[in-house]
Amino acid sequence: MFWSFLSNVSIVCFGFTFVCLLRFAVHCITAHLALRHIPGPPSSSFLWGEEWILYHSLPGSAYIRWHAQFGKVVRFSGAFGHQVLSITDRRAISFIIGEGIYSFPKPNGVRAWFKATLGEGILWVEGKAAHEKQRRILAPALSQQSVRNLTHIFYETSSKLAHQWTRLLDKSHTEEAEIEITNWAGRFALDTIGRAAFSYDFDCLSGGPHALAETLDGLTNNENKLSSFYMRALFWIFPSILLIGKKGEMIRRTKEELGQIASKMWREAKIAGDAEDKTLMALMLKADKASGQCMSEEEIVAQMRTTISAGYETVSAVVAWILYELSRDAELQADLREEISTARDSSLDELNKYSLLDAVLKETLRLHPAILENHHEAAETITVPLSEPLPGTSDTYLIIPKGTTLAIPLNVVQTDPELWGPDADVFRPQRWIERKKAGIRGGRELLVFSEGPRSCVGKAFAMAEIKALVVTLLRQFSFSCPHEIEAFQSFVIRPRVKGEGPSSLPLLVRKL
Repeated sequence: MFWSFLSNVSIVCFGFTFVCLLRFAVHCITAHLALRHIPGPPSSSFLWGEEWILYHSLPGSAYIRWHAQFGKVVRFSGAFGHQVLSITDRRAISFIIGEGIYSFPKPNGVRAWFKATLGEGILWVEGKAAHEKQRRILAPALSQQSVRNLTHIFYETSSKLAHQWTRLLDKSHTEEAEIEITNWAGRFALDTIGRAAFSYDFDCLSGGPHALAETLDGLTNNENKLSSFYMRALFWIFPSILLIGKKGEMIRRTKEELGQIASKMWREAKIAGDAEDKTLMALMLKADKASGQCMSEEEIVAQMRTTISAGYETVSAVVAWILYELSRDAELQADLREEISTARDSSLDELNKYSLLDAVLKETLRLHPAILENHHEAAETITVPLSEPLPGTSDTYLIIPKGTTLAIPLNVVQTDPELWGPDADVFRPQRWIERKKAGIRGGRELLVFSEGPRSCVGKAFAMAEIKALVVTLLRQFSFSCPHEIEAFQSFVIRPRVKGEGPSSLPLLVRKL
């Protein structure tokens, strides 16, 4: 009886697997036929498509090569032949992330990653009504006015980091010492988001070991291991792969640890009940109460996990890159230091007056976007407008089959010579000042925060936080880089010493 039952279960499982594989194969063949007129590289592997090249090449280099050769819409294969379109056509991008955004949700694999690590927060949610509900709750807490009330916290955590660096230099009994920037950048980002968003001190900047910082770093900051490649290549079509193996354990541990911390902060906030507080926690709860649609504790915790993770990953990467670029140009450092020497106070209005500081940050975001690709999926077969015809046709539109994965490579879009000129791949902050003087208004040239209904709600927060840190550090230190640095793709794009495993940015830091 038992063996008969087991046999029946095996048959059902085999049948289900066979049907899923058959449906996937039919979809791949159908999509391939529908997109065969779009140019792109021939598949380098029947099994992995171009995933091996994308994973092991310098981040973004394959996209630059493909778009230079094939134009603004490129077709390539992912694992097991699933079709991907890489798009740099500006009219198409505007449609995909603007008026058509709810027809282009995140791919299932991306949503599965966010759900597994953070829960069902704003990065996971799809659909106009569900997304707008969550955005209405979060947006007031991250508005320009709210950030204005939090700027003093950005300066306080920046000063705490500067104090720790001064201690390191004092212990070395020299005026200059090598400091590993990426580790401190992550700790700064965590302490800032903890204090500014939740009135909670993670105490990452004390300098000692820190479990949360190490957990978050360990999840995404890994060298190129085969297991990481398999997961990255396959989660687009088999999202459940995120739940298996050591990586799956790390994902579960990260979600659990973030959840425990978030629940603790939530309980303490309810006990405190400070209605006058200006933190993200207080403003989020006020907005939720005013909306008449109370969130469950799990929804609150998911938003808190999302805020902590987003505030850690992207900000820490940008901090590392901006200090790297400054370390390469002593003259730029001196010019920026002179600009900020006129500061009268530590306010947001004062920060926004520094045109060179703003230009340096924007140029860093342009050349070093923390998230390399903006991924979407066609929820239905849909027609997308193009700014120019596909090669060999007169069609100024593109029909995208349902289920097709779309990639918008930010490094290609943001180094387009048509927009930025022949030195588009050169770090030159003055271009932003020149554009402003020429009356060229900023628009869609920077997509690091996306745009439209699903643009990043934390943009103002992140920009002010990073500016406050740069101002604080440049007043006390100078930087130089004795190493050859390359880009490295973990979850975000980080710097690392060329040829090393995880991210690393050892800079020579000198007291002024």
